[in-house]
Amino acid sequence: MLTTPRRTLRLGGAAVVTVGLAAALAGCAPTPAAPSAGAPATTTAAFEHIHGLGADLSTGATYAGTHQGVWQIPTGLLPDSYLAGAPDAGLTRPTLSDGPAFDAMGFTVAGPGLLLASGHPGSDQSTLTGPNVGLISSTDAAASWTNVSLAGETDFHDLDAVPLPQEALRVYGYDSAAGTVSISDDGGATWSAGASVALRDLAADPANPDRVFATTEDGLAVSDDAGRTFGPASGAPMLYLIDVQDAAAGGGVVGIDPDGVVWRQEAGTWSRGGQTEGTPEALAFVGGGTPWLLAADQRGVVASDDFGLTWTVLVADQA
Repeated sequence: MLTTPRRTLRLGGAAVVTVGLAAALAGCAPTPAAPSAGAPATTTAAFEHIHGLGADLSTGATYAGTHQGVWQIPTGLLPDSYLAGAPDAGLTRPTLSDGPAFDAMGFTVAGPGLLLASGHPGSDQSTLTGPNVGLISSTDAAASWTNVSLAGETDFHDLDAVPLPQEALRVYGYDSAAGTVSISDDGGATWSAGASVALRDLAADPANPDRVFATTEDGLAVSDDAGRTFGPASGAPMLYLIDVQDAAAGGGVVGIDPDGVVWRQEAGTWSRGGQTEGTPEALAFVGGGTPWLLAADQRGVVASDDFGLTWTVLVADQA
């Protein structure tokens, strides 16, 4: 899930945990080395700072929230089994949405057909109020955005959403300026204050809306009271980016450590998977019949259905 700034295709990494994670928590992280030659023709030349990735299984659309707005990512290189929806077969390169090109600091696919974001307005401020846009939503694939709450006030650097009973939606937001977690049980219309914690990424458990995980300099932390308090997640590796798998994949956290190694939690036990190239800047778990991972690393936007043992480059980084 999350979100912080990156270079042309945002990356936030370093090889040393205490340095790399601290840099990301403070803001922009170091720029990685340029990717090797031989990447696919589709490039990310227009990208700067990928803050979040996600896929909408109801439509097959795959998204990147960036410094220039929200883009759709082509998935034509993926096997059909990856895609539960009906992706646009004509999408061959990243496509900027018709909506405002704002700095989407926080971004998540919150449910079928629903995108949530936060951040700062771009040059066109006719529809988004600055300096911070608060929480905004889109139901038309990012072609337009509507303010939900906190316009002009809050810049959530991370967002996640999980369903509640009676079709309500709980939204978790991390206000990096205040260093606090905020919680909404009405889709982001109203908020209550949660824990004060310096985190890099947060991810809520769709099977237990009160459980939310966070990556910190002290290791993986977990809250079982809807983000009001956090404690250490016993036995977890030092993780940098995280998401929570759906029930079809067995639940549990999936994450990437500062060295780019993928880790998966199964029935409380952690197992090591493959590895990204460099420390990635964004990660998302995509559920469905064939679960897969989306990541943004030194190669660009990449996907894997075997927890990082092999990767398909969807969009090559040519920065």
